[in-house]
Amino acid sequence: MVKQERAARTRESLVRAAAEVFAQDGFALASLTSISRRAGVSNGALHFHFASKQALARGVGDEAAAVVRAIAASAQAGSPGPLQQLIDATHALMERLDRDVVVRAGFELGSGPPRREGAVDLRGQWQDWVEEVLEDAEREGVLARGVSAADASVAVVAATVGLEQLGAQDRTWTSAKTLVRFWDLLLPRLASADVLRGLKPAGTAAAAPRRG
Repeated sequence: MVKQERAARTRESLVRAAAEVFAQDGFALASLTSISRRAGVSNGALHFHFASKQALARGVGDEAAAVVRAIAASAQAGSPGPLQQLIDATHALMERLDRDVVVRAGFELGSGPPRREGAVDLRGQWQDWVEEVLEDAEREGVLARGVSAADASVAVVAATVGLEQLGAQDRTWTSAKTLVRFWDLLLPRLASADVLRGLKPAGTAAAAPRRG
């Protein structure tokens, strides 16, 4: 059990170190030596857990994808109605992008040409979830008159992915204040009047202190 726990900690350290190096140097320039040094392990220990730099990138992507799934599941379990679920999930996602290099690197590694074989498409997974939630909203009749789930998805996905990309250079873009401004602008066009009154653009969860 002790050996298993030690191995799990080593793997976790390698994933975080890889995310930090990928975020700093980019995938192409990142070296396994710099990753193992940052993690405080030998090259042999790195290769025991990950056969290649591609495998490390996949490990980062898988870890980030698990976080995004947990965010979506938490929002759906704890928020009243699909539109509030969407608001809460975007706040949780931006908060993790703001503070978690693994999630930031996971999004970046899965995008842009050329796509590496086996890369985790986090933006695509996020898009799929947003579309599902807005389809639920359409079925429940909580979208504004004349607004379709498909059109709403375009706006929400484009905006949130744009904030994620801009936030890689300037964390103001992933701040709670920026996201509240986005929802304040969009919700009157997105939600039916009776539902709009009960929505909380700042999210329903008590958020930890964040920049911005």
